[in-house]
Amino acid sequence: MDNRSEVRAFLSSRRAKLSPEQAGIPAYGSRRVAGLRRGEVAALAGVSVEYYTRLERGNLAGASDSVLDAIARALRLDDTESAHLHHLARAAGRPPARLRREKAPEIRPAIRHMLDSMTGVPAFLRNHRFDVLAGNSLGLALYAPMVAASPELPVNSMRFTFLDPHAQAFYPEWPQVARSAVAALRTAAARHPDDPQLMNLIGELSMRSEPFRSWWAAQDVYVHRHGRKRFRHPAIGELDLAFEVLELSGDDNLTVLTYSAEAGTPSGDGLELLASWAATQRSAVSG
Repeated sequence: MDNRSEVRAFLSSRRAKLSPEQAGIPAYGSRRVAGLRRGEVAALAGVSVEYYTRLERGNLAGASDSVLDAIARALRLDDTESAHLHHLARAAGRPPARLRREKAPEIRPAIRHMLDSMTGVPAFLRNHRFDVLAGNSLGLALYAPMVAASPELPVNSMRFTFLDPHAQAFYPEWPQVARSAVAALRTAAARHPDDPQLMNLIGELSMRSEPFRSWWAAQDVYVHRHGRKRFRHPAIGELDLAFEVLELSGDDNLTVLTYSAEAGTPSGDGLELLASWAATQRSAVSG
């Protein structure tokens, strides 16, 4: 992706979303632009209009952390948006890197053992491209529709979400899930601007999915940390599960995702049924 275009689109979209009232600026008369004017953002950030204009036109190279933080405060960016701005600035400040195809990461035996030891919760391992690299039996059973589309791992959850016809039935709240996925992918792209496989994934989804194109243009960013997600499993039915995202500090760009539900709840009972179903599936395959 072109860094200058990304910076320009991100800053202008955040400025357009912030009203004078939200920024504490009196609004007089009619306004020709949505949201704040560039001069108003510059005044709030304590920089000249000319300098802010240069930044918004895509030239973040050389911008200090203090200036970026001031811009973030002026635009009322949240922590994820502010981090995204800093990632864009770091990419702007270095020469273009040679795109290199990364080797598939080796999954350490200890990680596979950890996944397999999580017998009561679905768990799987993914990278920054949202490739599912490994999972325990309950995790693979939970994502049966995605795994069925590509029985051999890795399988990409973004392609499943936007290109697989079963995804919208699998995610009862598909628009929310899909929009968050786009925002998470944009965050990953800013952190890994020299990853050709990631750029190819974004290009493929942009070409093949109109909802992806629309939400990508919104410039939203998001980081999966924890929350809740609803599923409609083809064999088990509705599941409402809490998820946690655990970054592996010793393995760059790898994270473990787990899902859980309180015992005795409908979703807790559903996970027990899922475990039984998974065991039945394994027996059928081995038999």
